[in-house]
Amino acid sequence: MFNAKKIFIQCFLLIGLLTSNFAIAQSADTFPSKTVKVIVPFPPGGGADTLIRLLTPSLTESWKQSLIVENRPGASGSIGAEVVAQASPDGYVLLMGTTAAVTDKNIAKFAPVALVSASPYVVTVNPALNISSIRSLIAYAKTNPGKLRYGSSGPGSASHLSAELFASMAGVNLMHIPYKGTGQALTDLLAGHIDIMFAPAQTVMPQVEAGKLLALAETGSKRSESLPNIPTVAESGLPGYSAVGWFGLFAPLGTPKPIVQKMNQAVMATMAQPKIRKAMMERGSDPATGSADDFAAFLKVDQAKWTKLIKENNIAVQ
Repeated sequence: MFNAKKIFIQCFLLIGLLTSNFAIAQSADTFPSKTVKVIVPFPPGGGADTLIRLLTPSLTESWKQSLIVENRPGASGSIGAEVVAQASPDGYVLLMGTTAAVTDKNIAKFAPVALVSASPYVVTVNPALNISSIRSLIAYAKTNPGKLRYGSSGPGSASHLSAELFASMAGVNLMHIPYKGTGQALTDLLAGHIDIMFAPAQTVMPQVEAGKLLALAETGSKRSESLPNIPTVAESGLPGYSAVGWFGLFAPLGTPKPIVQKMNQAVMATMAQPKIRKAMMERGSDPATGSADDFAAFLKVDQAKWTKLIKENNIAVQ
Protein backbone atom coordinates (compact mmCIF):
# COMPACT_ATOMS: atom_id res chain seq x y z
CA MET A 1 0.00 0.00 0.00
CA PHE A 2 1.22 3.48 -0.85
CA ASN A 3 2.44 5.12 2.35
CA ALA A 4 2.70 8.86 1.71
CA LYS A 5 3.75 9.62 5.29
CA LYS A 6 6.65 7.13 5.21
CA ILE A 7 7.89 8.45 1.85
CA PHE A 8 7.67 12.04 3.13
CA ILE A 9 9.79 11.18 6.19
CA GLN A 10 12.39 9.40 4.05
CA CYS A 11 12.59 12.35 1.67
CA PHE A 12 12.89 14.75 4.60
CA LEU A 13 15.78 12.73 6.08
CA LEU A 14 17.49 12.51 2.69
CA ILE A 15 17.26 16.25 2.19
CA GLY A 16 18.68 16.79 5.67
CA LEU A 17 21.59 14.44 4.94
CA LEU A 18 22.36 16.13 1.62
CA THR A 19 22.16 19.54 3.22
CA SER A 20 24.51 18.45 6.02
CA ASN A 21 27.03 16.98 3.57
CA PHE A 22 26.89 20.14 1.48
CA ALA A 23 27.51 22.28 4.57
CA ILE A 24 30.51 20.14 5.56
CA ALA A 25 31.93 20.37 2.05
CA GLN A 26 31.48 24.13 2.06
CA SER A 27 33.13 24.33 5.49
CA ALA A 28 36.14 22.35 4.22
CA ASP A 29 36.40 24.57 1.15
CA THR A 30 36.69 27.71 3.27
CA PHE A 31 38.81 26.20 6.08
CA PRO A 32 40.48 27.90 7.79
CA SER A 33 38.60 31.16 7.94
CA LYS A 34 40.06 32.26 11.28
CA THR A 35 43.04 31.66 13.56
CA VAL A 36 44.00 28.04 14.25
CA LYS A 37 45.38 27.20 17.70
CA VAL A 38 47.71 24.26 18.36
CA ILE A 39 48.01 23.12 21.96
CA VAL A 40 51.39 21.69 22.94
CA PRO A 41 50.81 19.77 26.20
CA PHE A 42 54.40 20.29 27.39
CA PRO A 43 56.61 23.28 28.29
CA PRO A 44 58.57 25.14 25.60
CA GLY A 45 61.82 23.64 24.38
CA GLY A 46 60.79 20.00 24.02
CA GLY A 47 60.40 17.93 20.86
CA ALA A 48 56.70 18.60 20.26
CA ASP A 49 57.12 22.34 20.81
CA THR A 50 60.19 22.58 18.57
CA LEU A 51 58.61 20.73 15.67
CA ILE A 52 55.27 22.53 15.55
CA ARG A 53 56.99 25.93 15.77
CA LEU A 54 59.15 24.89 12.83
CA LEU A 55 56.04 24.15 10.74
CA THR A 56 54.00 27.15 11.89
CA PRO A 57 55.28 29.87 9.50
CA SER A 58 54.73 27.71 6.41
CA LEU A 59 51.26 26.56 7.51
CA THR A 60 50.31 30.18 8.27
CA GLU A 61 51.39 31.18 4.78
CA SER A 62 49.59 28.24 3.17
CA TRP A 63 46.31 28.82 5.03
CA LYS A 64 46.43 32.63 4.87
CA GLN A 65 45.43 32.54 8.53
CA SER A 66 47.40 32.79 11.74
CA LEU A 67 48.45 29.61 13.49
CA ILE A 68 49.34 30.13 17.14
CA VAL A 69 51.03 27.69 19.50
CA GLU A 70 49.99 27.52 23.14
CA ASN A 71 51.85 25.48 25.76
CA ARG A 72 49.56 23.78 28.30
CA PRO A 73 51.84 21.43 30.29
CA GLY A 74 50.95 19.08 33.09
CA ALA A 75 50.17 15.45 33.97
CA SER A 76 52.43 14.01 31.24
CA GLY A 77 50.52 15.87 28.56
CA SER A 78 47.03 14.80 29.55
CA ILE A 79 45.94 18.28 30.69
CA GLY A 80 46.60 19.90 27.33
CA ALA A 81 45.16 16.88 25.54
CA GLU A 82 41.90 17.18 27.44
CA VAL A 83 41.62 20.86 26.50
CA VAL A 84 41.63 19.84 22.84
CA ALA A 85 39.31 16.87 23.40
CA GLN A 86 36.70 19.26 24.83
CA ALA A 87 37.07 21.84 22.04
CA SER A 88 34.60 22.32 19.23
CA PRO A 89 35.23 19.69 16.50
CA ASP A 90 35.79 22.18 13.71
CA GLY A 91 39.57 22.06 13.19
CA TYR A 92 40.38 25.35 14.89
CA VAL A 93 41.86 23.82 18.07
CA LEU A 94 44.43 21.08 17.50
CA LEU A 95 46.80 19.01 19.63
CA MET A 96 50.48 18.39 18.96
CA GLY A 97 50.36 14.94 20.48
CA THR A 98 52.96 12.45 21.64
CA THR A 99 53.12 8.94 23.11
CA ALA A 100 52.34 10.28 26.60
CA ALA A 101 49.62 12.77 25.66
CA VAL A 102 47.60 10.39 23.47
CA THR A 103 47.28 6.88 24.88
CA ASP A 104 44.85 3.98 24.73
CA LYS A 105 42.97 5.74 27.54
CA ASN A 106 42.04 8.84 25.54
CA ILE A 107 42.67 8.05 21.85
CA ALA A 108 38.92 7.65 21.32
CA LYS A 109 38.50 11.38 22.01
CA PHE A 110 40.55 12.42 18.97
CA ALA A 111 40.65 12.32 15.20
CA PRO A 112 44.24 11.66 14.04
CA VAL A 113 45.20 14.33 11.49
CA ALA A 114 48.85 13.89 10.51
CA LEU A 115 51.95 12.12 11.72
CA VAL A 116 54.71 14.74 11.72
CA SER A 117 57.65 12.58 12.73
CA ALA A 118 58.29 9.08 14.07
CA SER A 119 62.00 9.18 14.75
CA PRO A 120 64.42 7.35 17.00
CA TYR A 121 65.35 8.96 20.27
CA VAL A 122 68.97 9.52 21.24
CA VAL A 123 70.50 7.87 24.29
CA THR A 124 72.38 10.83 25.73
CA VAL A 125 74.62 11.01 28.79
CA ASN A 126 76.45 13.66 30.74
CA PRO A 127 80.20 13.38 29.92
CA ALA A 128 81.02 13.42 33.63
CA LEU A 129 79.62 9.90 33.81
CA ASN A 130 82.66 8.63 31.85
CA ILE A 131 80.52 6.21 29.84
CA SER A 132 81.09 6.15 26.10
CA SER A 133 79.07 3.22 24.77
CA ILE A 134 75.88 1.22 25.28
CA ARG A 135 77.92 -1.79 26.39
CA SER A 136 79.71 0.23 29.06
CA LEU A 137 76.38 1.77 30.11
CA ILE A 138 74.85 -1.68 30.62
CA ALA A 139 77.94 -2.89 32.47
CA TYR A 140 77.89 0.15 34.78
CA ALA A 141 74.15 -0.23 35.43
CA LYS A 142 74.59 -3.90 36.37
CA THR A 143 77.42 -3.06 38.75
CA ASN A 144 75.50 -0.11 40.27
CA PRO A 145 71.81 -1.14 40.32
CA GLY A 146 69.42 1.78 40.73
CA LYS A 147 72.19 4.36 40.77
CA LEU A 148 71.86 5.69 37.23
CA ARG A 149 69.20 8.40 37.02
CA TYR A 150 67.36 8.98 33.76
CA GLY A 151 65.04 11.88 33.04
CA SER A 152 61.83 11.85 31.02
CA SER A 153 59.07 14.22 29.99
CA GLY A 154 56.74 12.38 32.35
CA PRO A 155 55.27 8.95 33.12
CA GLY A 156 54.10 7.17 29.99
CA SER A 157 56.10 9.39 27.64
CA ALA A 158 58.28 7.94 24.90
CA SER A 159 61.35 9.13 26.82
CA HIS A 160 60.11 7.12 29.82
CA LEU A 161 58.98 3.98 28.00
CA SER A 162 62.05 3.84 25.74
CA ALA A 163 64.24 3.76 28.85
CA GLU A 164 62.03 1.16 30.53
CA LEU A 165 62.20 -1.05 27.43
CA PHE A 166 65.98 -0.68 27.51
CA ALA A 167 66.15 -1.58 31.21
CA SER A 168 63.87 -4.58 30.72
CA MET A 169 65.82 -5.99 27.78
CA ALA A 170 69.23 -5.28 29.35
CA GLY A 171 68.22 -6.65 32.74
CA VAL A 172 69.22 -3.50 34.63
CA ASN A 173 67.59 -1.22 37.18
CA LEU A 174 67.50 2.51 36.38
CA MET A 175 66.04 5.33 38.52
CA HIS A 176 63.29 7.29 36.77
CA ILE A 177 63.14 11.05 37.35
CA PRO A 178 60.03 12.46 35.63
CA TYR A 179 59.72 16.09 34.48
CA LYS A 180 56.97 18.15 32.88
CA GLY A 181 58.87 18.18 29.60
CA THR A 182 62.15 17.15 27.98
CA GLY A 183 63.31 20.76 28.01
CA GLN A 184 63.34 20.74 31.82
CA ALA A 185 65.00 17.32 31.93
CA LEU A 186 67.68 18.58 29.54
CA THR A 187 68.54 21.42 31.91
CA ASP A 188 69.13 18.94 34.74
CA LEU A 189 71.12 16.59 32.48
CA LEU A 190 73.46 19.44 31.57
CA ALA A 191 73.80 20.31 35.25
CA GLY A 192 74.56 16.72 36.22
CA HIS A 193 71.45 16.26 38.36
CA ILE A 194 70.51 13.27 36.18
CA ASP A 195 72.79 10.97 34.19
CA ILE A 196 70.89 9.84 31.08
CA MET A 197 68.08 10.81 28.74
CA PHE A 198 66.33 8.92 25.99
CA ALA A 199 65.38 12.12 24.22
CA PRO A 200 64.19 13.59 20.92
CA ALA A 201 67.14 14.47 18.72
CA GLN A 202 65.90 18.02 18.19
CA THR A 203 66.12 18.53 21.97
CA VAL A 204 69.60 17.13 22.66
CA MET A 205 71.65 17.17 19.45
CA PRO A 206 72.54 20.89 19.65
CA GLN A 207 74.11 20.16 23.05
CA VAL A 208 75.84 17.05 21.70
CA GLU A 209 77.27 19.03 18.80
CA ALA A 210 78.47 21.69 21.26
CA GLY A 211 80.34 19.02 23.21
CA LYS A 212 78.23 19.43 26.34
CA LEU A 213 76.59 15.98 26.10
CA LEU A 214 77.54 12.63 24.61
CA ALA A 215 75.25 10.65 22.27
CA LEU A 216 75.75 6.91 22.76
CA ALA A 217 73.18 5.53 20.32
CA GLU A 218 69.82 6.05 18.66
CA THR A 219 66.81 3.90 19.48
CA GLY A 220 65.53 2.95 16.01
CA SER A 221 65.72 -0.49 14.42
CA LYS A 222 68.08 0.96 11.80
CA ARG A 223 70.19 4.09 11.57
CA SER A 224 68.22 7.24 10.98
CA GLU A 225 68.66 9.12 7.73
CA SER A 226 69.05 12.28 9.79
CA LEU A 227 71.60 10.76 12.22
CA PRO A 228 73.71 8.45 10.04
CA ASN A 229 76.80 8.60 12.23
CA ILE A 230 75.10 7.51 15.43
CA PRO A 231 74.79 3.72 15.85
CA THR A 232 71.60 2.04 17.00
CA VAL A 233 71.18 0.56 20.46
CA ALA A 234 70.65 -2.81 18.79
CA GLU A 235 74.01 -2.76 17.01
CA SER A 236 75.75 -1.35 20.09
CA GLY A 237 75.13 -4.21 22.51
CA LEU A 238 71.38 -4.80 22.89
CA PRO A 239 70.14 -6.83 19.89
CA GLY A 240 66.44 -6.55 19.08
CA TYR A 241 65.93 -3.21 20.82
CA SER A 242 63.82 -0.68 18.90
CA ALA A 243 61.76 2.35 19.91
CA VAL A 244 60.64 5.58 18.28
CA GLY A 245 59.22 8.78 19.60
CA TRP A 246 56.42 10.17 17.49
CA PHE A 247 54.82 13.59 17.17
CA GLY A 248 51.56 14.24 15.39
CA LEU A 249 48.56 16.52 15.05
CA PHE A 250 45.12 15.62 16.37
CA ALA A 251 41.69 17.24 16.18
CA PRO A 252 38.75 16.64 18.51
CA LEU A 253 36.67 13.57 17.67
CA GLY A 254 33.85 14.48 15.30
CA THR A 255 35.86 16.93 13.21
CA PRO A 256 34.51 16.52 9.64
CA LYS A 257 36.68 14.20 7.57
CA PRO A 258 37.04 16.68 4.67
CA ILE A 259 38.59 19.18 7.10
CA VAL A 260 40.88 16.50 8.56
CA GLN A 261 41.97 15.54 5.03
CA LYS A 262 42.60 19.17 4.11
CA MET A 263 44.75 19.68 7.21
CA ASN A 264 46.67 16.46 6.52
CA GLN A 265 47.41 17.58 2.97
CA ALA A 266 48.66 20.96 4.20
CA VAL A 267 50.98 19.38 6.77
CA MET A 268 52.36 16.88 4.26
CA ALA A 269 52.93 19.63 1.69
CA THR A 270 54.72 21.74 4.29
CA MET A 271 57.07 18.92 5.29
CA ALA A 272 57.80 18.17 1.63
CA GLN A 273 59.27 21.64 1.18
CA PRO A 274 63.06 21.33 0.86
CA LYS A 275 63.76 24.02 3.47
CA ILE A 276 61.41 22.42 6.01
CA ARG A 277 62.66 18.92 5.32
CA LYS A 278 66.26 20.10 5.69
CA ALA A 279 65.50 21.89 8.95
CA MET A 280 63.79 18.81 10.39
CA MET A 281 66.62 16.53 9.31
CA GLU A 282 69.21 18.86 10.81
CA ARG A 283 67.36 18.52 14.10
CA GLY A 284 67.34 14.73 13.85
CA SER A 285 63.66 14.40 12.94
CA ASP A 286 62.68 12.25 9.99
CA PRO A 287 59.67 13.90 8.25
CA ALA A 288 56.70 11.55 8.07
CA THR A 289 54.43 10.88 5.11
CA GLY A 290 50.94 9.46 4.85
CA SER A 291 47.24 10.11 5.24
CA ALA A 292 45.20 10.56 8.40
CA ASP A 293 44.15 6.90 8.08
CA ASP A 294 47.82 5.87 7.87
CA PHE A 295 48.47 7.79 11.09
CA ALA A 296 45.56 6.02 12.82
CA ALA A 297 46.94 2.62 11.75
CA PHE A 298 50.42 3.57 13.02
CA LEU A 299 48.97 4.57 16.41
CA LYS A 300 47.20 1.24 16.81
CA VAL A 301 50.45 -0.71 16.41
CA ASP A 302 52.54 1.67 18.53
CA GLN A 303 50.09 1.75 21.43
CA ALA A 304 49.79 -2.05 21.46
CA LYS A 305 53.58 -2.32 21.89
CA TRP A 306 53.72 0.04 24.85
CA THR A 307 50.59 -1.36 26.50
CA LYS A 308 52.24 -4.78 26.47
CA LEU A 309 55.45 -3.41 28.02
CA ILE A 310 53.55 -1.52 30.73
CA LYS A 311 51.48 -4.56 31.74
CA GLU A 312 54.34 -7.07 31.67
CA ASN A 313 56.64 -4.85 33.73
CA ASN A 314 54.00 -3.22 35.96
CA ILE A 315 55.21 0.25 34.93
CA ALA A 316 53.49 3.18 36.61
CA VAL A 317 52.04 5.68 34.14
CA GLN A 318 49.46 8.45 34.42
